[in-house]
Amino acid sequence: MSLTQDQRLTDITVADMMISSEKVAHVQVNNPLEHALLVLVKSGYSAVPVLDTSYKLVGTIGKTVILNQTLGLERFETEKLSDIKVKEIMKTDIPVLLKTNTFLEGLNKVINSPFVCVADKEGYFDGILTRRAILKHLRRDLSSRR
Repeated sequence: MSLTQDQRLTDITVADMMISSEKVAHVQVNNPLEHALLVLVKSGYSAVPVLDTSYKLVGTIGKTVILNQTLGLERFETEKLSDIKVKEIMKTDIPVLLKTNTFLEGLNKVINSPFVCVADKEGYFDGILTRRAILKHLRRDLSSRR
């Protein structure tokens, strides 16, 4: 039996669905964009969380933002990648969830993002909740009702 068959969707928390921080690719604020782009390309993700030196969540960074920084008039100026730090262009106004948030709160946050970061009350990074995880739980729940 799946988790959603044992519990109602309203009883499921973000902790039940999230991917833990140990399994999530991330970069740090002082990394150069060159490193961030390498992490993004190797992981296959379009964006990753950005953490400070104490592993607190401070934002996200994506391929599009990085590539826009290197876009010149006639070519990509890739030499800029080693001179710019992640903290200079990362997105800091991001939605964040707690492990204790409900399924519905998670669903509302992932509507506009492929993933939402999960952090504790002190801001330490716990993992991510993906739109895929939400949709899988919905599919299981709807299938069990047939």
